[in-house]
Amino acid sequence: MKILDLRTMRGPSYWSVKHYKLIVMKVDMQDLADVWSNSTPALAERLPGLLPELLEPQPHQEAGKHGPKNPPLTEEQLQDGEPLGHVIQQVALALQRTAGMPVYWGKSYPTHQEGVEFVVFSYQEERAGRMAAEAAVQLVDDLCHGREVTVKPIVDELHEIREEEFFGPSTYSIVAEAASRNIPYIQLKNSSIIQLGYGVNQKRIWATTTSYTSHAGVEVAGNKNRTKAMLKDAGVPVPHGTTVYSEDGLRDAVEELGFPIVTKPLDGNHGKGATIRIMNWDDAVEGLKAAQKYSRAVIVEQFIEGDDYRMLVVNGKLIAAAKRTPAAVTGNGQHTIQQLIEEVNKDPRRGVGHEKVLTSIKADQHTLDILAKQDLTLESVLPAGQTLYLKSTANISTGGTATDVTDLVHPYNLLLAERVAGIVGLDICGIDLLTSDIAIPLNETRGAVIEVNAAPGFRMHISPTEGLPRNVAAPVVDMLFPQGSTARIPIFAVTGTNGKTTTSQLLAHIVASKGYKVGFTTTNGIYIQGVQLQSGDCTGGQSAEFVLKDPTVNFAVLETARGGMLRSGLGFHTCDVAIVTNVAADHLGMRDIYTVEEMAAVKGVLPRTVRKNGWAVLNADDDLVYAMREKLECRVALFSMDEHNPRIREHAEQGGLAAVYEEGYITIYKNSYKLRIDRAAEFPITFGGRATFNIENSLAAALACYCYGFDKDDIKQALRTFVPSAAKTPGRMNVYKFPQFEVIVDYAHNTHGIEKFAQFLNATEATHKVGVVSGLGDRRDEDTLGFSRIAGRIFDEVVLRQDRDLRGKTAEQLKEIMERGLRLDNPDLPITYIENEMDAIDHVLATAKPGSVIVLFTENIKATLKKLDDFESRI
Repeated sequence: MKILDLRTMRGPSYWSVKHYKLIVMKVDMQDLADVWSNSTPALAERLPGLLPELLEPQPHQEAGKHGPKNPPLTEEQLQDGEPLGHVIQQVALALQRTAGMPVYWGKSYPTHQEGVEFVVFSYQEERAGRMAAEAAVQLVDDLCHGREVTVKPIVDELHEIREEEFFGPSTYSIVAEAASRNIPYIQLKNSSIIQLGYGVNQKRIWATTTSYTSHAGVEVAGNKNRTKAMLKDAGVPVPHGTTVYSEDGLRDAVEELGFPIVTKPLDGNHGKGATIRIMNWDDAVEGLKAAQKYSRAVIVEQFIEGDDYRMLVVNGKLIAAAKRTPAAVTGNGQHTIQQLIEEVNKDPRRGVGHEKVLTSIKADQHTLDILAKQDLTLESVLPAGQTLYLKSTANISTGGTATDVTDLVHPYNLLLAERVAGIVGLDICGIDLLTSDIAIPLNETRGAVIEVNAAPGFRMHISPTEGLPRNVAAPVVDMLFPQGSTARIPIFAVTGTNGKTTTSQLLAHIVASKGYKVGFTTTNGIYIQGVQLQSGDCTGGQSAEFVLKDPTVNFAVLETARGGMLRSGLGFHTCDVAIVTNVAADHLGMRDIYTVEEMAAVKGVLPRTVRKNGWAVLNADDDLVYAMREKLECRVALFSMDEHNPRIREHAEQGGLAAVYEEGYITIYKNSYKLRIDRAAEFPITFGGRATFNIENSLAAALACYCYGFDKDDIKQALRTFVPSAAKTPGRMNVYKFPQFEVIVDYAHNTHGIEKFAQFLNATEATHKVGVVSGLGDRRDEDTLGFSRIAGRIFDEVVLRQDRDLRGKTAEQLKEIMERGLRLDNPDLPITYIENEMDAIDHVLATAKPGSVIVLFTENIKATLKKLDDFESRI
């Protein structure tokens, strides 16, 4: 078997609108055709043993309201010869689940090529998903050919990836809570920082620090001496202690404080380098050394008797409290300490790192030191009933346990915790204290606050070993996004075969005229508040995220092309208004899309992402676009260039919104009323009404803005002030009027586009019409022939050139196809072949006849416009 293509979807896509994170794999299985039927008994016998997860039932909550797309395999299915693609898909999912990533959704089906299948399945971590895809193909191939297979190394590596890349439990709890409230999130590249919300409304979290976390508060909490001094001055009970830098300082501290003592690094966290209950000088020296691995300055404090408690304060309110117990084992008089640890680690709640509720206990050097002080080793047998603590701190990450005690906290201690958070100045604050009973005021138990944490972990509260789980993420999200606020910004998204860029530019202009700070993407680049920040084709998911991450943007207009949707999915999950301009034969045969109907399914992803109260704006003149309304849960508005279109009439009679070009006007149909925006000829983009394709684009833009709630007069004014130019709409109907002739630069590159342009050119008066055209190597021959045939009809003369990127064909192949198409209806058409685009432009400018119109269908828009600007400056 061979993987022909492997893609990662990160948002709604052709493969699934609901399941965002998908691996899409195209697998050539032809070489297994002969051995597959003979391999199924071996698969049925070996696979369940290698991957028990393969046969596990899918959890109800993962299945969705309509059930799982493809339920897990059964032994009977394997025996009966389940389709190979389905087996690979289920193996890829099972590998991830075995490594601690609960993923279940997938599907598989044949491609247009015999013996080749699509295998699609969900992933939790992208790198793990891609590895699981490759491993599943290799594993099944090995089994089919009778080779030896070992799954453990694969699972171990997948597990390592999960630990490296998956959100920690604290981050995950906040992200999950935000997602439950329909707040979008973006993980910033090469970072653990998560952006919640879009544009100007975004907030950020980094573990449990937030956009509101005070830098001064973090600095105070990070310096234990400063923290203790501030708390002591405010009347908070704290341990007596001092800071030392050497053994001499340590000796002075011991003389002053007496034993037992605690040593810990001044700038430490998570219990690293801390040693508690030191009872003699030798242990004190070891404690000093352990702390100085993390900080030259070491805090020496009197040891406070009592249990370890963590109080969590969010936004000034105590949210949760937990009693923490260090990792421990209890003897039974028979098993060694190592065996007792292994027995404790069998608890299904324990796993590696943050994989599960509890962390497995690891007997590290710190543990060995604790045992040595008690004349024990890992081979020692503990008496029955004796409890041995294996760590000196109660951190969950080192195998400790937690018991929720939120409901037991005495009001005095509650107030104390809230005061501490305020004194230090933290929005999210973890307060560690030692006391014999949290239900008794701290000043009565002779307890003390021993530490303040600026980024406290949430795991002990959201998944305590005992007691009630607490949704501590909810108050964090409440703080970041108070009731009545919004995390989102409005999103207009545009797709279609032609007209996407112009429609997007029109929308951005209308929205900006309303005072919004607009970020928009197009085929030409990314623009933030009218300033181009990136150039090139920026219509994919990464470009959309660029806009949505910008902190100055409060409205997004996103051109969304088929390439990005097929390559990685959308860069957003929902939008407010989606426009589909049209669907025509273009790019067919690429990315496994072979028919116009399949292309419509790709474009149809966009309107399916519109929120329920949003609008899908669809072209009622296009059968495939009009049919998209049947799968939508949002509101639908239609536009048409035909005022007699029965679809419009029916839609309006049912109370729907529509926009129609009638009697020269852009008109909104609302119920039984007609609201006229303006005469289309008044919009500069329509060139006096000759550019009917831009009338259509104006219809779509006006209707979208009206649906969103913009006033019709504002829409009219904006459309009247949108003046196309090389600067504003590069490569889209840029007109240069020279003294003797006129040059038009456009990007028409497919049959549908040039058909629309032909209507404009036929309505344009000229003594001679010259076209500079080329073919595209990534189009089917019939598409190139169709494009060149129309070009041959509308021009009196053609200069044939070549693109810089021939996209899979040779210059000779493209030249032959183009010349053949150009002369299909005009055998005597004069054709001049000049391979280089800039040379071809120089030629037509030098030979232009008076009164002629020259049309440049350009590839290199920037260089073409510069050449024309230079030419204009010389005449």
